[in-house]
Amino acid sequence: MSAPDFDLAVIGSGPAGLAAAALAAGRGLSTVLLDEQPEAGGQIYRAITDTPVRDRRVLGPDYWHGAELLGPLRDSGAAHWPGSTVWSVARPREDRPGDRRLQIGLSRDGAARMLSVRHVLMATGALERPFPIPGWTLPGVLGAGAAQILLKTSGLVPSGRVVLAGTGPLLWLLAWQYLRAGAALDAILDTTPRANWRAALPLLPAFLRSPYLGKGAKLLLEVRRKVKVVDGVTELRAEGEGKLAAVVYRRGDGAEQRIAADTLLLHHGVVPNLNLANATGCAQQWDETQRCWRPTTDSWGATSVEGVSLAGDGAGIGGALAAEQAGRIAALDVLHRLGRIDRAARDRAAVPHREALERALRGRQFLDTLYRPADVFRAPADDTIVCRCEEITAGAVREAVRLGCSGPNQAKSFLRCGMGPCQGRLCGPTVTEVIAAERGVSPAEVGYYRLRPPVKPITLAELAALPKTEADIDAVLKH
Repeated sequence: MSAPDFDLAVIGSGPAGLAAAALAAGRGLSTVLLDEQPEAGGQIYRAITDTPVRDRRVLGPDYWHGAELLGPLRDSGAAHWPGSTVWSVARPREDRPGDRRLQIGLSRDGAARMLSVRHVLMATGALERPFPIPGWTLPGVLGAGAAQILLKTSGLVPSGRVVLAGTGPLLWLLAWQYLRAGAALDAILDTTPRANWRAALPLLPAFLRSPYLGKGAKLLLEVRRKVKVVDGVTELRAEGEGKLAAVVYRRGDGAEQRIAADTLLLHHGVVPNLNLANATGCAQQWDETQRCWRPTTDSWGATSVEGVSLAGDGAGIGGALAAEQAGRIAALDVLHRLGRIDRAARDRAAVPHREALERALRGRQFLDTLYRPADVFRAPADDTIVCRCEEITAGAVREAVRLGCSGPNQAKSFLRCGMGPCQGRLCGPTVTEVIAAERGVSPAEVGYYRLRPPVKPITLAELAALPKTEADIDAVLKH
């Protein structure tokens, strides 16, 4: 039996991945950090090494903290493979009990290969929650996360009339960053339901002791002083012929209002990027507070699949600082599982990281409750496209339910929802919510897409060029 290529593969180079790879490699595990971006940093620290935004006040100190994670990674001796798209993680074969290696399918420099490792730590981060409204497929409408990527990587902000709409901390952070970058914002349409404030109030004491309070209050005040903010928005649509021309909104039972716009940036929070964990067979559960599916893990990040762990927002939304500490905790557990440290040493080493994790998560439940998206936006009106790849509307999903479709996987057969290039990233949460609401049950009963590798597009040429060893063929065909 050949030796594995590495002891540990960390997938994703955001805060959790950077911290985990540095700790594991620094303590002796042969470690490779895989990420499809050209530079480390993930989404939160995107372009941290080469951003053209040189005025540090624009992106703020939380962004620049990411640079502090790069030195320990370099010093640790971990291999860093940027530009690597992971499209499969195959579990150990049951007919080979002595071989507990996992096979990772990845593409790099236009070629596919299989990587053999003893353990996989997924640090795949978060995705923006889909925010389907009428007209959201028009040119000129995009997610706040995409807009922030343009700012970080290219120093670009949209010109013309700009409107932000939605709810969640990132919406306000982007507005603050845009203002500091010199951009003009015409309006912020806040869709936070008023009832959320009442629900969040009992959780306020913990939030008042959290690190979010000071930074968040200062940011919100600065934005509200400089931008027209419309609170309590209950209806929203984008209009235009061939491109965005206007944003139409309503507050409560009031009359419709129209704002001319060239750019509309939408945001409704983030959800775990669980596609790879799902396709690997990791169990998942419905998180009612964060209103999303998340992989099931223990307190060390271990999943239901032997040899696979998760850390960071891919295991549940907690923010960058929490992800960083979760990455270190998961790495310590991997060291224990691979025999490098005993249980007592693992537990002792994890104490400061658990304390830091607790501080980072303090007040998080208040934010999750306050910024929970309204029902009407999670399960939109019938004429709203929910699956952009296949152009399926919410009404078509509801009609499929009335014809006997019981869940997202059945919706694939009825409608092809989730079978396009995004593989459910842009429609999965919405399709689940629509089906659950139409059936009058919880999303936990409805379930989520059952995904299969490859979880990212891969060309037939890349697959055909794979090494033709027995293990490689089994990893692709018998997963």
